[in-house]
Amino acid sequence: MAASTRLMSRLALVTGGGSGIGRAVCQRLASEGASVVVADISHESAMETVGRLPGDLRGQGHMAAAVDVSSKESVKKLLTSVQTRFFQPPSVCVNAAGITQDDFLLNMEEEHFDKVLLVNLKGSFLVLQAVAQALVACGAPKGSIVTVGSIVGKVGNIGQANYSASKAGVEGLTRTAAKELSRFGIRCNCVLPGFISTPMTDKVPERVISKWWSSDHNEPKWHLLPESM
Repeated sequence: MAASTRLMSRLALVTGGGSGIGRAVCQRLASEGASVVVADISHESAMETVGRLPGDLRGQGHMAAAVDVSSKESVKKLLTSVQTRFFQPPSVCVNAAGITQDDFLLNMEEEHFDKVLLVNLKGSFLVLQAVAQALVACGAPKGSIVTVGSIVGKVGNIGQANYSASKAGVEGLTRTAAKELSRFGIRCNCVLPGFISTPMTDKVPERVISKWWSSDHNEPKWHLLPESM
């Protein structure tokens, strides 16, 4: 089957779709024929992404929506609006919403630790759960849910105790979800990107980007310290 029509019959939801990795995912899904729901904390950014997408092959169009993934009520409202418009839940979901609040461990504010876990980890849980519940409730024969983790969840990173912990949690969450949801025909996978230039990483000084790869044990090492450090 041609790549341009591979997802012609699919409805996809992408959180964090207003920029960065999320926007790129939206563009790729749309290019392969999917109808895409672009969800982001910023409705304006989501609308901008939708404006860049090729038309879906089913003629249903794409949708922009504002969502706070850390709020169960906001996520529930999103799923309701999606099903009201498309008469089905998304069979493809990519959890790309995420934030950073970097600081050294000795200086990190509790509020910044909590906020990163609230968005990155709890947000992934709430969206994953809501989409899975909707798919099971309607008897969908299959579904695919992807969470965006990070290599720093594996190796850690200076100045990112909160972010590293949240992304390690996302991987553990996804592994468990995969075991529980496979019997419903729902696949769950977690991808672990390395350093990718996005609006979230644009603030990283060039001098620390050069330290991205370490020769020690051939493991990638993140040294992405905020300029204020």
